[in-house]
Amino acid sequence: MHASPSQLDFALMKISMYAMSAELFCNMLGNLSAILDKGFAHATNRKFDPGVLLAARLAPDMLPLTRQVQIACDVAKNAVARLAGQEPRRFEDNETSFEQLRARIAGTIDYIKGIPASALEGAETRDIKVPGRERTLEFKGLDFLQRFAIPNVLFHVTTAYDILRHNGVELGKNDFIAGGRAP
Repeated sequence: MHASPSQLDFALMKISMYAMSAELFCNMLGNLSAILDKGFAHATNRKFDPGVLLAARLAPDMLPLTRQVQIACDVAKNAVARLAGQEPRRFEDNETSFEQLRARIAGTIDYIKGIPASALEGAETRDIKVPGRERTLEFKGLDFLQRFAIPNVLFHVTTAYDILRHNGVELGKNDFIAGGRAP
């Protein structure tokens, strides 16, 4: 049995590091922004201080919603910059409202989109160093993307979703996957 041309094309297709980093992260951050919109609307419609949601945590030893959003943005922008061989731009972590968090996400998406796809050519084998508290983590680009960057962004976006969902915001799987739009 022979493969059809479309199956063969798919089998031979190379997925770019840009598609799996910048495009994926921009999509996830856009969905996160839509999730935050629902969180703000929930607080507004029920007439309580939106700051309650911003400070909410899933467990006492976990970071609050605000930090989950900031970290998701930081990991995404830092990962794409590192894969492009650039020093990541630093953002201050001073957001105190839903509006400011959505602006942080928009600024992160703009930053990521400002890095051309061509800058990530060959990133699969690029040496990546991630400074940590106790030691510097070292990866090759593809390993960094698969085992560090993507899981971290998804963890923090998921945790932000879970915090809002746990606090009564009407969210579903479609909000996480497609920002509430039809996939």
